[in-house]
Amino acid sequence: MYAVIRTGGKQYKVKPGEEVRVEKLDGKVGDQIYFDDVLLVSKEDKVTVGSPVLKNARVAARITRHGRGPKIVIFKYKRRKGYRKKQGHRQDFTGVKITEIEA
Repeated sequence: MYAVIRTGGKQYKVKPGEEVRVEKLDGKVGDQIYFDDVLLVSKEDKVTVGSPVLKNARVAARITRHGRGPKIVIFKYKRRKGYRKKQGHRQDFTGVKITEIEA
């Protein structure tokens, strides 16, 4: 059994018991959260697709940790103009463990 959920402007394929990194969410470590934007649910041989989301379907998860991803370097350069600009970025994330898919 698996589901496709939408959170933080991205889509994730999740299964019960799996841990996923999603865009930062409000909540403390150990809190139970629910994803209501379920786009697809697959049970054994039956696949149900929403248009765009499934009604009466949700995915339950527990927050396991908060953190920051790896540093990304942004370097802008224009030749022969003496223009250089260097920036860095680290994206915040929330680690969630999928506990149940309700469909």
